[in-house]
Order: sequence, then C-alpha cells, then structure tokens
Amino acid sequence: MTRLFNLNISFLRDPLSLFFVFTILLISLPSAVYSVGYLKGQTARKIFYGWSMFLVFVASMLCVVTVNNAFAFLIAWEIMSLVSYFLVIFDNRSERAVNAGIIYLVMTHVGTAFIIAAFLIMYAHAGSFNFSILRAACQTFPPHTKNLLFLFLLIGFGTKAGIVPLHIWLPYAHPQAPSHISSLMSGVMIKTAIYGIVRFIIFILGVNAFWWGNLVLILAVFSCLIGVIYALMEHDLKKLLAYHSVENIGIILLGVGASMVFLKLNMPLLSVFALAAGLYHLINHAIFKGLLFLCAGSVYNATGTRDMEKLGGLIKKMPVTAFCFLLGAMAISALPPLNGFVSEWLTLQAFFAGLLNATGGFKIFFALCAAALALTGGLAAACFVKAFGITFLAMPRSIKAQEVRETAFSMKAGMIFLSVLTVVFGLAAAPIFKIIAAVAQSVISSEIPVMDSSLHDFMLGPSGNVLSLSMPLVTIVLLAIMAIAALLVFALSCGRTVKKCGTWDCGYYALTSRNEYTATAFSKPFRIAFSFFLLPYRKTEKIRESFYHVRHFKYETHTTPVFKKYVYIPIVTLILTIARFMRKIQPGSIHLYIAYIFATIVTLIVFMKVF
Repeated sequence: MTRLFNLNISFLRDPLSLFFVFTILLISLPSAVYSVGYLKGQTARKIFYGWSMFLVFVASMLCVVTVNNAFAFLIAWEIMSLVSYFLVIFDNRSERAVNAGIIYLVMTHVGTAFIIAAFLIMYAHAGSFNFSILRAACQTFPPHTKNLLFLFLLIGFGTKAGIVPLHIWLPYAHPQAPSHISSLMSGVMIKTAIYGIVRFIIFILGVNAFWWGNLVLILAVFSCLIGVIYALMEHDLKKLLAYHSVENIGIILLGVGASMVFLKLNMPLLSVFALAAGLYHLINHAIFKGLLFLCAGSVYNATGTRDMEKLGGLIKKMPVTAFCFLLGAMAISALPPLNGFVSEWLTLQAFFAGLLNATGGFKIFFALCAAALALTGGLAAACFVKAFGITFLAMPRSIKAQEVRETAFSMKAGMIFLSVLTVVFGLAAAPIFKIIAAVAQSVISSEIPVMDSSLHDFMLGPSGNVLSLSMPLVTIVLLAIMAIAALLVFALSCGRTVKKCGTWDCGYYALTSRNEYTATAFSKPFRIAFSFFLLPYRKTEKIRESFYHVRHFKYETHTTPVFKKYVYIPIVTLILTIARFMRKIQPGSIHLYIAYIFATIVTLIVFMKVF
C-alpha cells in the first residue's frame, strides 16, 4: 500500500502550518479548562467520552494542518469530521442533536468527496501525494485541469468552512454541540478549511486566472451579508453565533480572495497585505467567537435555555459572563480598540489600496466589496446590541432567569482568558501583524523579502504602525474622550440635588417583563428592510369574548429558509425519487440479478468489439 501511493509522510514546520497550530492550541486550552465545569454533573461515562473525543478532535486538527502528504491529510480530515460528528450528537437523547449530526455528516462527506476527486486528479499527473511534488507537477497542468481542480477544492473546503450556499449544516450542528466544542468547531475547525484553500489553491495549485479570485470574493460578500442578516433574525443565542461564523468566514475570504486577485494583477505587496489581513481576522475570529460560544454555554448551563426571549436581567446575577460577552460582542462588531476592529480595518485598507492601484472594472468591484464589508460591520453591531441587551439587561423573562447563578470557576477562567486576548490582539496589532505578514509572504512566495523596506513601509507606514494607525494611541484617545465627558457631567451636575424616580412606565401602574422590548420587535425593521430575501410571513390567532373584545391574541412571525426550501429540499426530493425508482429494480429476485449480470457482460462485449 505504501508503494502504491508513494507515501512519504512527514510533518510541516513552515510558517503557515505553525500559524494554524498556534491558533488551534490557543483556543483549545481555554476550551479544555472551561469543559471541566461545563461537564460537571454528567455521568463518569459521559465525561470520559467527552474528554477522549475532545483530545482526538484537537489532535486530528493539528494533523490536518501539519502533514506533508495529501493521503495522510485525507485520513486526518476524515478523523476530524467523524469525531466532530460524535461530539455534535453528544446529547444522543436529543432528536435535534441527532438530526443536526446527520445533516453535518452528509454535508461534510459531500465536501470530502470533492477533495478526494481533486487529490486523485493531482496524483494521476504527479504520481505522488507529497505536497512538494504536487506543487511542482501543478506548474505543468493544462489550464482546464487547473480550473477543474480549483472548483473541486473550493467546493470541498468551502463546505467545511460554511460559505454560502454550502453553509446549511452550520446553524444546525454548532448549537447542538457542547459549548466548548462549539467554541472549537467555530473557532478553529472551520478554519482548517481556510488552511486547505490557502495551502492547496494558492500555494500548491497556484492562482491561474482572474475569475478564481473574483469568484472567491463574490462568495465572500454573499457569506458576509447573508450570514449577518440571518443572525439578526435569530433568537437562539448559539444559532445566532453560528450564523455569525458564516459572516466572519466571508470576511476572512475577502482577504484571501483579494490576495488572489492582486496576485494576478502582479501586485505582490498588496497580495501579501490582503492575505495577512485575512489571516489576522482568522485568528481574531477564533478568539472572540470562541469567547462568545463559551459565554453562551454559561448562559445555557445556568438557565437551561438558549432562547433570548426567556432570558433578561442576567447582568446582575452573572456579571463575569456578562462582561466577557460584552467584550466579545464589541470585538465581533469591529469596535476599537479590540481585535475585530483591527483586522476588519486592515481588510478595508486592502480594498482601498486596490481602488488606488487597480484600473477599469476592478475599481468598482473593490469598492463594492469594501461597501459590503462596511455594511456587514454595521449589521453585526446591531445584532449584538440585540443579543446583549435582550439576554443580559432589563428584567428576567422567566423563573429560571430570576434564579440564575454565576458559573463555575473553571468556566469563568476560560472566558476571562479569551477576553484578555481580544484586548491584547487589538492593542498589540503592529508586532502581531508583522508576524502574520511573514506567514502571508511565505505563501505568496514572491521575490520580495519579508523585511524589504518597501514591504515594511507599505504595511507599517511612516510612523511605524499598521497603516499609520496606532491602537494604543486610539485607546488613549477614547479613554481621554470618556474622561472629559465624565468630567463635564460631573461639573454640570455639581451642587445640584439628585432626585431619584422610578422608570417611566407609560402610565402603567406596574411594569413586568411582558412590557419589555423583545428580540422579535428589535429585529422587525431589519426583517422589513430585507424582506425581499427573507420572505417573512406571519400567523395570527384571535379568541374573542365578543365582537369588540379580544380575550386572547397570538402572533407569530417567521422567515423563509430560502436555501433550505429552494435548494436543498428539491435536491433531497430528487435523490429520494431516484432511490424509490432504484428500489423497484431491486426486488430481491436472484433470477433478475443474474439477468442484470448477463446483460452487463453482453454490453461490455459489444462495447469492446465496437471500440
């Protein structure tokens, strides 16, 4: 078998692999600490199962980003997929978890099938699965073969990444997995697909045509906007975060796609810069999304629900979780000086630089990509105003929310660790970006050295900071503005008596949680604005005492799952129809099966005679 596949398995230690190894371990450590408290109360068998699967999951991801052989890569990839499936159905008594696991298993193996097809085509030309040999052989591939390989690899890895329209599994699987596993799946597992795109498409295959990068950018824009729009409609806290994974994968691919376009435009500096911006957002997303999933897990562990409409008032009972969630929400909303702002700012700067240096239709294209990114950031901020406000502020909306307590120490430790990283990766952007730029440079493999003065000046600017933006200085300015505002308020109110009154209750004699603003109400303006895509519908039910008096009124509003209804359900229906037809020609008769064999042999003989 070894001779057949020319296996020469070794492990990579290049900058790209080390970057992903660091990212995986960075998120795995706090997730492991968090799981100690999260799994408390489970049976010993469940705890052993959870920990063993966790360790195999992390090890398989590390193998995926370090092996130097495509066949070994597939083995590690399949182990990672299967172990993550078993973690999704961790609560195997839940029908939702089992169904989510089935959807995930089907989609991930569809993607794997395309990856296998691409690797077999490469092997047929190269005669080896070794990455270096594959890379050398790809230089001689005809254009149509490269185009086919690009599409296969993009579909295969795009399915795991969750890009639109291959994202269907993600909002099902992530909410059902234990929260520390959701943190790993969203934080790092889907990033292994980005590793596959960068490693196999950019580094090994080589960007062969402009339309490759254009297609990646178009898919990235759709992923950004559709992901954040669906997230705005969600009331399930973990499902909301899952849709934001689709959005942020789109932001990462904006940097990757721009790098591919710049590479074909013969702009190696911009190509390195755009890829570095994408990789920076990759690790930043791993940090703040891992943090948000851990916070959502703490809320679920304490209240037993992920429905925001049944929460509220948690900031008083769970201050640590609330503060950590707020930091994560600010980071994912790209608010300075946190890490999410820096990487989105760098991605915008890559498009602005493209506007200045490109010609013709590329100027318009880059402008549209920048506008889509800006709109995504605004919608994400609105979404997390809803998520934090409805979940943690106002009055509790259920008895469980009233009786909630702060989570265990180990769970708080994991959240605090990632909260600190959201600040560190924002304030220390300049030195961190230098390291990531070196990683991007190793992938692009241009003739410009990493620390060449032109590259250094372009990325860091004359002041020595990332594009002349100093995050410590921005932080100082923000703190100064807040201090001045506080002093002005104090000066204006000094000497005045403060009168405390109850909250204005609109004339009601007693406010309850039923008078509060709901997540449904918050998202209604966006549901109307994007109704052309969401296709909302509503159900109403009135129970009357008389013509003029309504005793009970029930109102429901839903959005149409466009991709599920118009893409996946028709495909599944077609497959089931074919399966039912095939079932008719397999009635279990041995005589009929012998007839099939005879007919096949006759057909092959005729075929051989003719051709």
